[in-house]
Amino acid sequence: MTDSTTVPTAAPAAAGPPGPHRATLPIVLTGVFLGGLDFFIVNVAVPAVQRDLHATDAQIQLMVAAYALTYGVGLITGGRLGDLYGRRRILALGMALFTAASAAAGAAPTADLLIAGRVLQGAAAALMAPQVLGIITTSYQGPARVRAVSWYAAASGIAAVFGQLIGGVLIRADLFGLGWRACFLVNLPIGLAAATAAARLLPESKAPGRPRLDLTGLALATAALTALCLPLIEGREQGWPLWTRLLPVAAPLLLAAFTLQQRRLRRRGGTPSVDLALFRERAFTAGLAAQLAFWASMASYFLVFALYLQQGRHLTPIASGLVFSALGAGYVAASATARHLAARIGRHAITAGCALRAAGLLLELWAVAGDGRSLGWLLPGLLLDGAGMGLSFAPLTATVLARVPPASAGSAGGVLTTGLQVGNALGVALIGLVFYRVLADTPGPGAVPAAFRACLWCVLAATGLLALIVQALPGRQAERRRP
Repeated sequence: MTDSTTVPTAAPAAAGPPGPHRATLPIVLTGVFLGGLDFFIVNVAVPAVQRDLHATDAQIQLMVAAYALTYGVGLITGGRLGDLYGRRRILALGMALFTAASAAAGAAPTADLLIAGRVLQGAAAALMAPQVLGIITTSYQGPARVRAVSWYAAASGIAAVFGQLIGGVLIRADLFGLGWRACFLVNLPIGLAAATAAARLLPESKAPGRPRLDLTGLALATAALTALCLPLIEGREQGWPLWTRLLPVAAPLLLAAFTLQQRRLRRRGGTPSVDLALFRERAFTAGLAAQLAFWASMASYFLVFALYLQQGRHLTPIASGLVFSALGAGYVAASATARHLAARIGRHAITAGCALRAAGLLLELWAVAGDGRSLGWLLPGLLLDGAGMGLSFAPLTATVLARVPPASAGSAGGVLTTGLQVGNALGVALIGLVFYRVLADTPGPGAVPAAFRACLWCVLAATGLLALIVQALPGRQAERRRP
């Protein structure tokens, strides 16, 4: 594989990749923030949407699931398109399409049209997300890349942690009488400005040579991820019909077919959708597994905590969002120091984050164990929990990207972000099974707190699994010896 990377728009080729424009990081982080925000912000809008559009429970479930599914299965395709046609071009296109899809969702007169808008939003987010890591990898080197990845982690976490608060504020403000529609329409001015800035200011980069789009590989990858994610997202709501049990069996077979097809294409001199050589790097393979564990615990936790606050404590959306802000405070504070700690102790910064998260979760278990205990008792645990999240994410992403060749940056970004979304789907599906099973088996007003406590133990176990996986990442000595 060649080492060539960036094709600058206005710099001598012999000088190597150009220095990034000062607006590069804010522009790409806008794409990260919008894509993550729309995964979480919609949760607080569900009651208003159901009331306004007379949506059924199944339609509401699909409104949430359609975005996650199309986002997750489209990421490898999005990453490869950036490698082939230019990451700046595909990022700007994704931002423009995301803005248009947000307008369609915000103006939808029926539940079915809202679901269609969510599908388009997910597809556009799948175009945006891989380009962000690709542009960071090709535009920044050394300490500058570590700082950029730290900002990437902060933007991703802030979108997740503060999504509920932002949605609650927008619905409460009822801007121009828009109600829940403001949760989608707020993307319009931001998306338009970001798409215009991306097209004008970002440096262009793509994979070297004249590769072709691997349609067969992309179809197999999409089918495999759909077979894995769709039953998890829709199974419980549909009562686990036969297809939800058959598709998970088909998923590994489709993944095996995809791997064989990619190897065969490489031997024939073609351009595979995913550079399988990435998986020869321990940092990438172990890091991908760690991403799955990390986001499975994050997304599942956000879901059950929101249910506990709104159904168990009967808080309004904006009040529950304010409680979430304690998590956000811990996350932002830890994210600001994570790269400095990682520079000193390497992968053990992630282990320390897991330890902080475990301590926070144990405090939360204690706080929700007693009847009538004030919500204030949750705050210390939430701060520690958020700090653990923030301390883990940036070093994890930086470690995984450390050995990725720039020519494969888009492919690597697509695979890593796919791991993020698959982790979201797995975590939400599995924790949902636990939550609703305990809820059904526990009578009386203590049912929701009991279900939340059971889920906290599951999240604690996932955090322990992450700490174990992290030990397979390269240590600081290995990183110093890297070529």
